[in-house]
Amino acid sequence: MVRAVTRLRKTTFSLWLFFVLCFWLSTALAQQAEERVKAVASIGMTVSDMDRSVEFYSEALSFKKVSDIEIEGAEYEHLIGVFGLRIHMVRMQLGDEFIELVQYIAPSDGKPIPIDSHSNDLWFQHLAIVVGDMDKAYEHIRKYKIHQISTSPQTLPKSNKPAAGIRAFKFKDPDGHPLELLWFPNDKGDPRWHNHTDKLFMGIDHTAIAVSNTEASLKFYRDLLGLNVVGGSLNTGTEQEHLDNVFGATVRITALRPPIQPPGIEFLEYDTPVGGRPIPPDVMTNDIVHWQITLIVNDVEAVAKRLRENNIRFVSDQVRTLPDDRLGFKKGIIVLDPDGHAVELVEGWTNQYAKEALEGLE
Repeated sequence: MVRAVTRLRKTTFSLWLFFVLCFWLSTALAQQAEERVKAVASIGMTVSDMDRSVEFYSEALSFKKVSDIEIEGAEYEHLIGVFGLRIHMVRMQLGDEFIELVQYIAPSDGKPIPIDSHSNDLWFQHLAIVVGDMDKAYEHIRKYKIHQISTSPQTLPKSNKPAAGIRAFKFKDPDGHPLELLWFPNDKGDPRWHNHTDKLFMGIDHTAIAVSNTEASLKFYRDLLGLNVVGGSLNTGTEQEHLDNVFGATVRITALRPPIQPPGIEFLEYDTPVGGRPIPPDVMTNDIVHWQITLIVNDVEAVAKRLRENNIRFVSDQVRTLPDDRLGFKKGIIVLDPDGHAVELVEGWTNQYAKEALEGLE
């Protein structure tokens, strides 16, 4: 009888412990899910002449203007980290993806992009725009007197199995921001890029950033923010050299995606040539070299807490609640990744496409 009671007590305790562990695990997983990035909302860049930039992205690349605002005020200053600012911001759409062009009316003395920039410099970042026909797209954009980075469109070789057959071409916008045209063969790329369409410029596949150490960047974007690694390749040879206009280029590419995709984020770590320059520590958001990736999360306070605990650098002094939703979100904070690329984390995103996609995940 005593043994039976003892066994019953042990069984009861084991069941209690099991349910406690299950509850703890489900709570931890739910909290982790709340802290994960849900989507890339937009990719932003600072421009020197808004009218010129809007004209270029509209006419050369078929983007549509969807909003045009000016903002000022203390909450925006604390969010962005620039005192006395007045900003002109235009949001533009291509397919289901968005960019944000930002011109600083004040302070208007932002530094230009260094004219001797190369793809292995750590301030390098580009937009990858998917096209339906590379030859026609290349012929079209040359009418706008672009500054080419690539010699001509390049086809990645069969020896590079993860990227074989992809065609790419890099060039610059009027301020010198790098851009890339991408064409995917049938067995590559997101399925949406193979939907039948007569559009020459289809949407944004990803933004790529130069990194000094892939593992350090993965700790930030994958481990802390929750993006998923979905592929990668080692690109080298004459095609990559002429794509990047970098002699001897050997670049490790790591592709990450949030649950809603695209766009995604790609790392570019150059094994050769060595000597890519770091992002200067005094770069401000009103400098033309500035880009930022805006990421949607459910709980920005929780994400900010985790980042502080891991000694991530902050541009914003704290999570800021904005007086209105003209920027497309209610609460946000700007941080820097390990190499100094700016990342804006936002909660309460009000863009209709992103809201519908987010609701589909729930």
